[in-house]
Amino acid sequence: MQGEKGLPNNLDDLLLPTDTEFAQDFYIIGIQEGCPDRREWEIRLQETLGPYYVMLYAAAHGVLYLTVFVRRDLIWFCSEVEHATVTTRIISQIKTKGAVGIGFTFFGTSFLFITSHFTSGDSKVYERILDYNKIIEALALPKVLPDTNPYRSVSSDVTTRFDEVFWFGDFNFRLNKDRYGVEAVLKQNTGQTMEFLLQHDQLLKEMNDGTIFKGFQEAPIHFLPTYKFDIGCDIYDSTSKQRTPSYTDRIIFRSRQNDDIKVVRYTACASIKTSDHRPVIGMFQVKVRPGRDNIPLGAGQFDRNLYLEGIRRRISRELQRQEAMKNQHNSTVCSIS
Repeated sequence: MQGEKGLPNNLDDLLLPTDTEFAQDFYIIGIQEGCPDRREWEIRLQETLGPYYVMLYAAAHGVLYLTVFVRRDLIWFCSEVEHATVTTRIISQIKTKGAVGIGFTFFGTSFLFITSHFTSGDSKVYERILDYNKIIEALALPKVLPDTNPYRSVSSDVTTRFDEVFWFGDFNFRLNKDRYGVEAVLKQNTGQTMEFLLQHDQLLKEMNDGTIFKGFQEAPIHFLPTYKFDIGCDIYDSTSKQRTPSYTDRIIFRSRQNDDIKVVRYTACASIKTSDHRPVIGMFQVKVRPGRDNIPLGAGQFDRNLYLEGIRRRISRELQRQEAMKNQHNSTVCSIS
């Protein structure tokens, strides 16, 4: 693919969509590739979210990166945070495929967030299932934090050891349909476009067959395939490989209790075009239970240097905007003949 993946200039559409009805308590952002300057990325996130949010934790594994921002007044109710990583490549030193997981307890509810990058290739369904199995078995969490309900935990599956689990990333599952057929459906642009395409989705088939993501759910998809685009535009892969547009990027979730998680929004961010993927956004409401005395609290710890730099940039940007508006106003010429 021609082009270089870089950081987006503006993250407002990703983090602060205009049609949101209320402020979020947490922001969890996962990246599978394309974070060349991790610190700069964190600063831009802080700058965008503003003074009412702080970075609770961040973890990386090669090109995989996961960060958690929390509303500043809620940080006192978060436990200590733990993370673990898994490499699924045969050569473990090459950390381009695998997973990063972050776990913590909020009040009395335990959360696990996993971002992952599975094996690529149209026909590599079996290999992607192997990636999933390795991750749930090898992701070593929780470490010290107490399990809020050990009677429902399974030693061979990390996703059973937390109350609420969100797993997202580039799962790399494709549409089992040729490029021409997919493009023909997309050009029709009818109300049934996504429904028809998803009949050929590898991930949905495997989930329905029970071979992967057991116990997980996914919200209905009402957005276009997020892969693979020419960088900087809305054209699907125009290289000689002509990859079939697919829903490679997904957010799925599971809970120990029915109806604990309510989907508010599930969509893609079409305005960010610095990658050959489109970012996927999920917004959820989650029931939280009262806290317990046996949970070690994090004592309000967060990255203060990051916070100060992000807010400094935010203030500087606003002052520049005001100065530009002032100059524009002063340069206005009114002529009367």
